[in-house]
Amino acid sequence: MTNSDDDGGQAAVMVVMVAAALFMALSAAVLVVGGHVIDRTRAQTAADAAALGALQGGREAAAALAARHGAELVTFEKGPGDRTVIVVVRLGDATASAAASDAP
Repeated sequence: MTNSDDDGGQAAVMVVMVAAALFMALSAAVLVVGGHVIDRTRAQTAADAAALGALQGGREAAAALAARHGAELVTFEKGPGDRTVIVVVRLGDATASAAASDAP
């Protein structure tokens, strides 16, 4: 005959093991998503800097500023009247675009 009071400890161990496994999985997911968010933010910062720098220094300045932020200049376009620039940069898996203008 089995005493049901002896089984209580086994259930507690299983609950702790399942909770630990869920915590580890959730932590890993947060780290992955957080890394993507950080890359996206850094890529947008690099794109903004590259677009603003390109107004004075052209494509070379845009590429240099993107590189200074750890990104790569993917595309560089001048808009109408050469007073607007549009850039796209890549940082890791993230890409970002920005436009800047010195038009009044």
